[in-house]
Amino acid sequence: MRKITQKEKNPFPYSDSNKRYHTYDYYLRKAFGGKCVKIALDAGTTCPNIDGRCGYGGCIYCSDKGSGDFTANAALSVTAQYRIQVERMGEKWDPVRIIPYFQPHTNTYAPLARLTPMFEEALALPGAVGLNIATRADCLADDMLEYLAEISERTVLTVELGLQTVHDATARLINRGHTFADFLDGYERLRRRVPRARIGIHLILGLPQESEEMMLESVSTAAALLPDEIKLHLLYVLKGTRLASLYEAGEYTPLEKEAYVRLAVRALERIPRETVIGRLTGDGEEGALLAPLWSRKKLCVLNEIDQMLYKEDTWQGKFCRF
Repeated sequence: MRKITQKEKNPFPYSDSNKRYHTYDYYLRKAFGGKCVKIALDAGTTCPNIDGRCGYGGCIYCSDKGSGDFTANAALSVTAQYRIQVERMGEKWDPVRIIPYFQPHTNTYAPLARLTPMFEEALALPGAVGLNIATRADCLADDMLEYLAEISERTVLTVELGLQTVHDATARLINRGHTFADFLDGYERLRRRVPRARIGIHLILGLPQESEEMMLESVSTAAALLPDEIKLHLLYVLKGTRLASLYEAGEYTPLEKEAYVRLAVRALERIPRETVIGRLTGDGEEGALLAPLWSRKKLCVLNEIDQMLYKEDTWQGKFCRF
């Protein structure tokens, strides 16, 4: 008798594999008719918690590259950065469909006159089918929202908002520079003023002094906003950051792999099944990563999440009530 595969047993509707959550890959293939490649770009922006508007030094876990450890030099043109990234991919991907992704720092935190040419250049790249912009909810000026609304009429626009936690005490500890109320204000303005945009929310699991209950509260609260996408990041320690100083002084202990896998599964259960999971872990640049070293084996982590979902017969949204 033929053994029934995990794929055939999968009760999750937004999947054509054994994945029991709404993967970004699945979304891209359904939305654009095939595989898409995300191309990370650097607009050379900074953040309001770096330049003094609401603080200095940035978030305690960010390197000088501002989460853009895998981007090309910001001094290069958008087109030049694109060519470098495609060359780095080699034969792994055929960039027939691409999504330019302005990733490091806060990509709406600069004069519109400076950002517009870069966004337009990205939209004109060969095979561009959308545009992703990572930013903060407290950095959405009226003129920027007006421009984003115009872009969203021309392409599939995704605006990714860094939240990380709904707990203000944690936000102060990591030098985030805004409160959850500030985030909500920006989120609601973006949803109202740019209704065609996809909105993504970034959350971090493993932040200092947060319990499992607090982390899952952040997930449930963010999920209740009904964003189009949620990214779950593992907090990892990079050399030269203030988090590295805490780690080396024994004042911060990263999550163990088993704890992270369990948290990821419990988080997925609380997120509506329609919500795309843009990321389910995180991996720092190899030469800069201090801990946890297990995070370098990203595929193994994802496989263990898949295995726990299957073993416990659970899936994204199983315990979501909205």
